[in-house]
Amino acid sequence: MEGPSTRLRLRVSPGAPRSEIVGSHGEAWKVRVAAAPESGKANRAVADLLAATFEIPRARITIVNGKTSRDKTVVVEGLTSEVAGERLSVPAGAR
Repeated sequence: MEGPSTRLRLRVSPGAPRSEIVGSHGEAWKVRVAAAPESGKANRAVADLLAATFEIPRARITIVNGKTSRDKTVVVEGLTSEVAGERLSVPAGAR
């Protein structure tokens, strides 16, 4: 896809009571997902949560590093880092 993209660092906690973006964790974003860390379920839940947060198709989100780790790097196509930061900073209940 042509246009802007942004790279996000995430710290993911699978098996949480609900899926949500908690806030920053050092230089990464703390993300909780309800899905278990098995067979890619947690990774799909992370992509679904980000797609809903950014209001974009899930296909524009790619986990490029850390597919089997809690620490992940994700590329979001069609979104600048400024817009991504603004949307991630909004509390979950206000989205």
